[in-house]
Amino acid sequence: MELGLTNKVAIITGGSDGIGKAAAQRMAEEGARVVIVARRPDVLEAAAHDIRATATGEVLPVQGDVTDQATINRVVETTLHNFGRIDILVNNAGTSMAKPFEDVSDADWEGDFSLKVWGAVRFIRAVIPEMRKVGGGRIVNVTNLGGRTPGAASMPTSISRAAGLAITKGLSKDLAKDNILVNTVCIGLIKSGQNRRRYDRLKQENPNLTLEAFYAGMAKNRGIPLGRVGEDREAGDVIAFLASERASYLTGIAINIDGGTSAVL
Repeated sequence: MELGLTNKVAIITGGSDGIGKAAAQRMAEEGARVVIVARRPDVLEAAAHDIRATATGEVLPVQGDVTDQATINRVVETTLHNFGRIDILVNNAGTSMAKPFEDVSDADWEGDFSLKVWGAVRFIRAVIPEMRKVGGGRIVNVTNLGGRTPGAASMPTSISRAAGLAITKGLSKDLAKDNILVNTVCIGLIKSGQNRRRYDRLKQENPNLTLEAFYAGMAKNRGIPLGRVGEDREAGDVIAFLASERASYLTGIAINIDGGTSAVL
C-alpha cells in the first residue's frame, strides 16, 4: 500500500530506539523526511545511520531532552530550517515506571508527567501553527494499555498514559476543523531497548539465558493470546499508517498493539 508520505516532514521523539526508530524507518522508507529526537547522541547517530542505509527519505538526528522547552523550540526551528514544513508529530518519548501508589514520590510523579505529558503538550503546541500552514497534519501519541486499564502497582505510568489518552480525544475534537488528525497507539509488550537492557541485566545473573528464551518467558507470563512478544516494526508500521494519507478519516481513536492482551477494545 502506498501511504502517501513522500516529502512529508515528521518529527519523532524517542526516535533513536525501539518503536520510535521503527516508525522513523517505515516513514523514511515511504519517502518522508524524518527528524528523530533523543537524549543519547551516540545512539541517535547510530539510528540515523541505520535508517539511511535502507530508506529513500531523509533523516535528521537532533539531540535533546523533550522535558526542556528550549529543546522543543530548537527541534522545531531546525526542522523548519532544513525542510520548511511540519506535517507529522509522533510523541513517543517515555520510560516505564510502575510502583505501588505509596511508593511513588513527588519526584517520580513530576518526572513522569514532565516527560510524557508536558513534553507531548509542549511539542503539540509548537507544531500546530506549522500544520495549519500546510493545510493539516497528523499527531500520534504513543501511550500504553495501562492508560486504559490501570493495574496494581502501575503508577505513575498508568496515570500519565491515561492523560495521554484524554489529550488525544480532546485534541481530535479541537483540531478536526484544521484537518489535523490526532490518534494514539496503546502499546502492550513489544521488543524494545528497555526490554533488551532488562535482559542484559538478567544475563549477568544467568549466563545461559538466551534472548529468545527471555522473550518467550515474558509472553507466557503475561498471557499474550498470540503467544509472542511484538516486534518494534509492527508498532512502527501502525504509527506510519496513522500518519499517512490512507488514514485520512481516522481521528480520536486508540489502537491496541498488544497481541490481544487487553481486556477492552
